[in-house]
This record gives sequence, structure tokens and C-alpha cells, in this order.
Amino acid sequence: MKISGFSFVRNGIKLYYPVIESIQSILPICDEFIIAVGKGDADDDTKERILALNNPKIKIIDTVWDEKLCKRGMINSWQTDIAKKECTGDWLFYLQADEVVHEKYLPVIQKRCEELLNDKEVEGLLFAYKHFWGDYYHYHNGHGWYPYEIRIIRNNPNIHSYQSAQSFRYFEYYDNPRQETGTRKLKVAKVDAEIYHYGWVRPPNLMQNKCKALNSIHWGKEKAEEYYNKAPKYFDYGPLSQLAFFEGTHPIVMQNMITNFNWQDKLQLTGKPNPYRELHKHEEFKYRFLTFIEKHFNGGKQIGTFKNYVLLKR
Repeated sequence: MKISGFSFVRNGIKLYYPVIESIQSILPICDEFIIAVGKGDADDDTKERILALNNPKIKIIDTVWDEKLCKRGMINSWQTDIAKKECTGDWLFYLQADEVVHEKYLPVIQKRCEELLNDKEVEGLLFAYKHFWGDYYHYHNGHGWYPYEIRIIRNNPNIHSYQSAQSFRYFEYYDNPRQETGTRKLKVAKVDAEIYHYGWVRPPNLMQNKCKALNSIHWGKEKAEEYYNKAPKYFDYGPLSQLAFFEGTHPIVMQNMITNFNWQDKLQLTGKPNPYRELHKHEEFKYRFLTFIEKHFNGGKQIGTFKNYVLLKR
């Protein structure tokens, strides 16, 4: 059995992505790791940092992002597929540049891949998620944040990154994978492991920069520039007391980033959200109400959440 890791990134270090930590977190169980590195700004050294790992398993594909695809997040799917196409494993383990796997899960993941290798009905593996917010000690456990997602897929040319690269689907016409018709959800089995998502853990100024970069590829560069030229320079995470407190351990590879956590004084721990800004989704009444119902009357399961998969009993 062979496992390929794959991902994509652009301006990762500049935007405070834990991309190096992400790669390192699954390298021990991967036979190769393919990453599409987009040409970034002159002051970003993401490619150099990856090369400095000096690991023969890692293969870098240099790419240039097509501005015409930088709307609705399509470029993310294209870049994901560029890396996927070069993978040679039986199973393909996808991590985005802000996702990290705890070392305690590696044996579990590897064993699950071995168990299901010959069960061809299983097209992917479904992971639980822990979404950190603001710092390394608070995370989302309420309605609206996806609790599960596909992160391991079979090496099948018909399986492609879907929409803004959050997930995957089977495309009947794999020569044109961006069309919305002719697709179906993958049949997946659960793996008893979590993905630690650090996409919303950054110094507030860099978080705002990341939001601008992210919205540029969803709204278009011109609209994002217009919006963020008027927006505050610092991202407001809001009161962290509305989130769950993390009492576990982080992956070993994250220790340097956690040690360098130095924006505590810019975070709001308690109180009410700033009334002069738009509320975050988890601060809105309807999401807080749904969270209350789910936690107290539905066993913690989310109600009406979109599921981009068909879960098999395995």
C-alpha cells in the first residue's frame, strides 16, 4: 500500500499559514508529498522553506495562478487537482496549508487505509474537524462549522477537487472537472482521527491580510481591494468566551508556532461583540439558537448541515 500526500499553497509563510507544519505532520506515513506552489509575492519565501526541509519525499510543482480563475474560489480546486494528478499512491491524503494532523492519529489512519484498501466501494475517508479561532486555546463547536470532511481519496482520475477545494466529488466527465453537472458525492468511511484547522489563528493584522487574499479569489481582486481599503487593518475575533476551550494537546510540529504566539493583548476574552462591525456567523442569534438546540436536544449533531458525502457503514 502506498499513500501520497498532496496540497497547494501561495504566499503561505507571508500569510502565516502553518504549511511547513502541515507537510511535516503526515510525512511519516506518506511515501511522497506533492505540493503545487503558486508564484507568490517577492517577500514570501514559502518555496524556500519547503526546500529547506530537504526531504526526498517532497515534490514541488511550480505554478502561476490564472487571474481569470480567481473567482468563486475556482483557483483552489485547479491547484489541488494539479498536485493530485502527480500522485502515484493507492490512497491520496489531502491537507490544506492550514490543516495539521496530530501524531497520535498517524497509526490509526495508516491502519484504516490498510483495512479498506481492497474495499473498492469506499472511495474516501472522512475525518472529524477541530476549528481553532483567535488563538490555540479556543475552537468552534457550534452550528455552521463543518464537523466532518473528506481528506483521503482513492487515486481515481474521476475524483476531483470540488468547488473551492473544501471537498471532493466523482466527476463523470473528468476531462472537464469544473462543470457542476455530472457529479456525485463520494462513498466514504469514517476514520477515528481529527484534522486540526488553524486557518483562523493568526495575529489580527495578518488575519485581515489572509481574509483579503481569500476574498480576492472568491469575489475578484478589484472588489476585494475596494472593500479592504475601507476596512479596519486588524481583524476582530470577537469575545472568545463564546467558543469552547481546548484542553488537549497540539501536534508536536506546532510547538514553535505556539511558542511564538504573541497577540494575546489584542484578543477579547469576554464581553459583547463590537456593535460597529458585522457579526461573525457564530455570534448571530440564529446560529447560537441552533447550537443550543443541537447540544441539548440533538446529541450534539448539527441540524440541516450540507454533507458532501455518502457515509458507508464500515
